[in-house]
Amino acid sequence: MDINSQDQQAGKRKPGTPGAFSRWMQRTMNGRISRKIRRGRGEFMGMDVLILNTVGRRSGQPRETPVAWFADGADAWLIVGSGGGSQHPDWHANLMAYPDRASIELPGRDAMPVTPHRLDGADRERAWQRIAAAQPRIAKYQSKSDREYPVIRLTPR
Repeated sequence: MDINSQDQQAGKRKPGTPGAFSRWMQRTMNGRISRKIRRGRGEFMGMDVLILNTVGRRSGQPRETPVAWFADGADAWLIVGSGGGSQHPDWHANLMAYPDRASIELPGRDAMPVTPHRLDGADRERAWQRIAAAQPRIAKYQSKSDREYPVIRLTPR
């Protein structure tokens, strides 16, 4: 058993991971935002928001996460794995583990199956420039992070 496993069993958490209160607050806020999106109101803090439906990579259970999105042409959406901390958000790992089971819910609409594609290189840079211009706060968060935020293009299946 490694030290991290012992610490987790003893109730300690790894540095950089949220505590119980933070996790509770996140779940509560996500639930509220999801309800608003389903009622047709898809904006939060000046950003367009959708519900990303994934499957837990370890649990196999359905997961839903409100995330900001940016238009990428008429039929595609860009999302950014910015979630605070030193690692990508859980939804990113779930999405990459089960890309064929992903769907999104746009405000007031039923779930739509999507295919995720992680952008790299020049494609990511072009998309990032549009995202940063639309929401400078995301660029500010990125500048303070040690990791490069993943940019994912979602297209209808």
